[in-house]
Amino acid sequence: MKLFITGGAGFIGSNFIRHLLGRAPDYSVVNYDALTYAGNLANLEAVTGDSRYSFCKGDICDARAVERAMAGCDAAVHFAAESHVDRSIYEPGAAVRTNVTGTFTLLESARKLRIPRFVHISTDEVYGDVGAGKFADETWVLAPSSPYSATKAGADLLVGSYVRSFQFPAIVTRTSNNYGPYQFPEKLVPLLISNALEDKALPIYGDGKQERTWLHVEDHCRGLAAVLERGRLGETYNISGADVTENMALARAILGVCGKSESLIEHVADRPGHDRRYATSSRKIETELGWKPEISLHEGLRQTIEWYRNNSKWLAGVRDGRYRSYYQKNYENRAASLNSATESKPPAN
Repeated sequence: MKLFITGGAGFIGSNFIRHLLGRAPDYSVVNYDALTYAGNLANLEAVTGDSRYSFCKGDICDARAVERAMAGCDAAVHFAAESHVDRSIYEPGAAVRTNVTGTFTLLESARKLRIPRFVHISTDEVYGDVGAGKFADETWVLAPSSPYSATKAGADLLVGSYVRSFQFPAIVTRTSNNYGPYQFPEKLVPLLISNALEDKALPIYGDGKQERTWLHVEDHCRGLAAVLERGRLGETYNISGADVTENMALARAILGVCGKSESLIEHVADRPGHDRRYATSSRKIETELGWKPEISLHEGLRQTIEWYRNNSKWLAGVRDGRYRSYYQKNYENRAASLNSATESKPPAN
């Protein structure tokens, strides 16, 4: 099976490519990626020499380039997205262009080329804040809170409209928070790990009681392979981890594995519209396709921390000037504003 994969130089996409090429010899991959700030071909050094792998640099909004690269493929797996919530708040236009217009361009190209199978990768954030103790299934009403999640919800609905209107052979997957090797260090887990290893402050938004479901990227890749190979066309599948954890508990767990003091935790001003809880049910994919997560959060964090310890060269390579200026804008300035607000607050009676 020849696959057209968008965003394959990113975190999840690159892990999925390595997973597939190691899974079966009859897979081949065209990796189509624009190589924006989070796209890194170093993530794919292990398969660069594999004759089944090829790379094409391109923009998913460029219909002619997409059609040229997609032609002759048996399936498309669409990872490419502006996926960071904070970036979408500061620069919403990029999220709209990539996540909505880009998905539309891919759908049109795949429809024109009669691609037999199209897997659209989405997020549990489209469900919004699900409320204490609740788990969203695939029928949950979409209630996105950020420009990122709103554009992903829009893309999901667009895919669904193509299924309904054109009998387009698509499947949507919605994953919970991923972590693991090769993740760009602006995301929470690699940010906390890299800072802990360097004895730097671990920035935690607000009170740190936001709840997230964590899924190791290897478990996610197994779930995606199951959907690609056996998923029902026209369906949506949640792919969720088994661990719902508060951000503060996650930070403490990382510090514990790293052997560092909890005094490194630093609370910073919360971001606008921050959801308190993301949690989804994976019962559908477990029942229909026999998938379930296998890597516990404790073991996954241990493996991930060890990977970052052993790949300091990779980490240094992605920490360029753009990342550092973004880090300062989002975290160092937030800490300063929170401290200023705290100092000016009158004492409680």
